[in-house]
Amino acid sequence: MIKSYKYRIYPNKEQENKLNNTLTTCRYLYNNALAERINKYKEDKISISYIDQQNYLSKNKNEYQKNVQSQVLQNSLKRLDKSFKNFFRRVKNGDNKVGFPRFKSQNRYNSFCYPQSGYKILKDKNKIYLSKIGEVKIKYSREVVGTIKTCSVIKDSDQWYVSLTADNFIVPEKTKNTQEVGIDVGIKMFATMSDGTTIDNHRHTKKSENKLSKEQRRLSRKKKGSNNRSKQRLIVARTHRIIRNQRNDFLHKVSTKLVKKYGKLVFEDLNIQGMVKNHKLAKHIADCSWDKLIQYCQYKAVEAGVEVVLVNPRNTTQKCSACGEIVKKDLSVRTHCCKHCGLVMDRDLNAAINIKNTVGTTGIHACGDSVRLDLSSSCQ
Repeated sequence: MIKSYKYRIYPNKEQENKLNNTLTTCRYLYNNALAERINKYKEDKISISYIDQQNYLSKNKNEYQKNVQSQVLQNSLKRLDKSFKNFFRRVKNGDNKVGFPRFKSQNRYNSFCYPQSGYKILKDKNKIYLSKIGEVKIKYSREVVGTIKTCSVIKDSDQWYVSLTADNFIVPEKTKNTQEVGIDVGIKMFATMSDGTTIDNHRHTKKSENKLSKEQRRLSRKKKGSNNRSKQRLIVARTHRIIRNQRNDFLHKVSTKLVKKYGKLVFEDLNIQGMVKNHKLAKHIADCSWDKLIQYCQYKAVEAGVEVVLVNPRNTTQKCSACGEIVKKDLSVRTHCCKHCGLVMDRDLNAAINIKNTVGTTGIHACGDSVRLDLSSSCQ
């Protein structure tokens, strides 16, 4: 079982300059390697591999690349190689959105990785040692369980983080809690459980919509390339980060409560990408982040020994949970009234009961599965 732990770090001015220089060097290497692959194929019809570029790099480092740890530079080339592999895989599968690897601007390249070594946590000093950077202050809020494999340094606007990936081979036992629950997610109510419990939709984006619109209007008035535009772009990014952190905090709390309370969670296997094509509801659907809630429940279920099942959402809202007959109703109709058996109840509760009673064909049993866990958002 693989986990990633995210911690806030506080570099001083000198260390921050080194971090920014490392990001810039890795970005230039990535873009130059991409340009080399494109030009070589156009001119000579030759495909350059990762090994070719790595061997060339080891013998031809410039003065900036010598100030960056060698494995960090190699990881930038691996990132490019992975982008090409994903591109060719999508072409082979006939995907509509292929996505050829593109050059990275300063705002689109915000992380670098130590894949094997070059980092060490100094618990007694509350610092982390990063090769070529130094000992950086870290908010080490909890212990890493397992063997640390990689360390990624991430820049988020004006804040810095490290993400530590660790291997944990402990497989938890299955929970003795046999309580099952169907969960219907929605916009009016964020979630409705088959036992009648409901969770309010906090609507984080809508609450900050006026402030965000105001800051974005100010950004649009700034001259491109000016210092004032850079400052305003940072303010907009901070506003987005606040909304993102609020949403993630809410989702973590909800998923933790669900995993602790129930032994089996049943969700709909929703097609979110298809749902956001509805332009009237797209913003509200994206703000809810139902897919992220399911993801959080899945990885927490692995540790808790809880089962998470995804079922086909077909007719879960239209079907009567009492007699099984289909009762057609628009989205505006919030009460389920069955003409066949006389059942009257909230439409979301009716859907949650149907979800619970539906046999899942794409269930994920959380005990013993190899799942990548991302605990990053719970540690600010």
